[in-house]
Amino acid sequence: MAGVGGKGSGKGRTKPCCAWCSEKRDLKYCLAVDHQKKDFCSEMCLHDYKTAFLKVTCAFCECEITKNPVVITEPSIKDFCSQQCLQKHNAKELNSQLDKQKSKQSSGFQFQYEITGVFDWDVYLKECNATAAPAEWFKQYAVPPKNEFRIGMKLEAFDPRNTTSTCIATVVGIQGPLLRLRLDGGDNKNDFWRLVDSSDIHPIGHCEKNGGMLQPPLGFRMNASSWPMFLLKTLNGADIAPSKIFMKEPESPPRNFFDVGVKLEALDRKNPHLICPATVGAVKDDMIFITFDGWRGAFDYWCKYDARDIFPVGWCKASGHPLQLPGNKAGSSGKCKIKVQVPLPSTVPPPPPVSKPPSPGSQTPSNSTRSRSNGVSNNSEKSQQSLQQTVSPSSTVIENEISASDVDIKPPSPSTTKVLVTEPDTSSVSKSSPSVCAYINHGCTCGPYLNPRRISRLPVKYGPGSLNRVLREAVQTFIDCAENEKNVFSLLKQGEGKVIITANFDGKMHTCRLPPVEKVSSFWNYLEGLFDDLMCCENFYTSQPLESGCTKCVSKGPVRRDCFVTSLIAEKCQSKPSEWTVDDVIHHVCSVDPNMMTHADLFRKHEIDGKALLLLNSDMMMKYMGLKLGPALKICNLIEKLKAKRFY
Repeated sequence: MAGVGGKGSGKGRTKPCCAWCSEKRDLKYCLAVDHQKKDFCSEMCLHDYKTAFLKVTCAFCECEITKNPVVITEPSIKDFCSQQCLQKHNAKELNSQLDKQKSKQSSGFQFQYEITGVFDWDVYLKECNATAAPAEWFKQYAVPPKNEFRIGMKLEAFDPRNTTSTCIATVVGIQGPLLRLRLDGGDNKNDFWRLVDSSDIHPIGHCEKNGGMLQPPLGFRMNASSWPMFLLKTLNGADIAPSKIFMKEPESPPRNFFDVGVKLEALDRKNPHLICPATVGAVKDDMIFITFDGWRGAFDYWCKYDARDIFPVGWCKASGHPLQLPGNKAGSSGKCKIKVQVPLPSTVPPPPPVSKPPSPGSQTPSNSTRSRSNGVSNNSEKSQQSLQQTVSPSSTVIENEISASDVDIKPPSPSTTKVLVTEPDTSSVSKSSPSVCAYINHGCTCGPYLNPRRISRLPVKYGPGSLNRVLREAVQTFIDCAENEKNVFSLLKQGEGKVIITANFDGKMHTCRLPPVEKVSSFWNYLEGLFDDLMCCENFYTSQPLESGCTKCVSKGPVRRDCFVTSLIAEKCQSKPSEWTVDDVIHHVCSVDPNMMTHADLFRKHEIDGKALLLLNSDMMMKYMGLKLGPALKICNLIEKLKAKRFY
């Protein structure tokens, strides 16, 4: 008989999996349902299961929730029956947190990062012998804007993962002038933060007035055809944010006034709900390099001088947003101490190519929950090497207390100094776990299975991040951008890895577990095999961006595609068109006119096989299939050519 924990012979026994996501890992939560025990791997899975199958009660008044619940996700997932209960709960939690902070401060205990305490900029500037950047240098209002939004309000916002799409978003959190937004139809792992005066948010109806159309978010959890009805239900009776509480974005300063060494307040892009004291470490053209005081260089970043992520000294105090305390490096006693390595050049990363800088909170919450040390993986191929160089005993380390004049003379320039890592690495990702970055080359041939228009809306890259995270994003993209999710889903090779891909078709949610990927080479081998199945360019994803364009598409891509289409047509021409399947019809129509690929879903939805194709006319296609006159006439012309061959 097996012992505790399933030990013993155990042959043929499989590891229990989560009752919601089927993930085989540590099951930390248990729920009794109809005299059966259900185990879950996370609080999120437990919450989703209870929401789907059980009655949900309010976390404050314990009444049964009959309408849409008001949900918060931090610090834990809780449901409330109304905004009043949520506000009462928040007030109660705030009082308890204040009591805990007082008791911990009296015992001399310090948090590493999340704690917000009393911070006096005047004292800090004198201690560091530094100056504050004037407010006129920032793209911020002199008086911080008033936040009149409420949790639960609906508005329009750009999808941060697909900035060409305007989606419906819900306010799920408020912190000073910042709003935490969640796209309706997406999951709760991609929340993002925006300022109330951001140009990325608008009142409901703004998109339609400007000739646009509301789109489902990237990773929409339902079938795309259900989006119009979902939109109607979402906005029906919703708390719509009034247009008067939206503010116009402030004007940009005329030029870059920043100098090296000036102090400011900056948003941490890895934890976008946090604002910290920072210093301008370098200036290059319109770009400035932000370094966080007392923290390792993994969190520093380049941004434009008019970025919305940076604020003048005192902005947090004036706006009511909490300001984090500077970090405490090893051996620091409250003074501005910096450790630099003299011999190693080129350590501050060069500024990125000039592009629109991400607005506050452009990082998704999946990144914000990670430790600040994840930034070490920015150079995926050199992360281990740079880590070894950092702790190498042969490096010459100089520790000095510096003043403002020292800052002016010795700034952390892109070609001279190196910030030495002094804090312990608290990352949730193992140091030995390889990192990868997949660049999307939008100009490459995407093949017959993928929608070119959706491909064009994808981000520039996925990562850098762990192999499993980037693999999931890369493969899930193929499902989300498919002409038909079922066809692409059937091409996925299943395995026993940790990555799960989801697809919606036939009215159900389907999942596929991918093979395990533990090496960077295995990651690219899997994608290359998928490229072959999808008949897209083998350079669709690359480890480095293709600056001069894809040579594969120019020399081989079209030939490969044409060869496939030619052989397909030659094969089908030997059979009668009346015997063609739905896929045969789609391949033939798209081979004659590739622009017809956008209507492939209609042929599958209406099951237009060879016999049905020959019976179509323009009126039927416009009335029942919803085609416009132009595409309908093209298909009619194609049908006439088929009939003229007299072999059906």
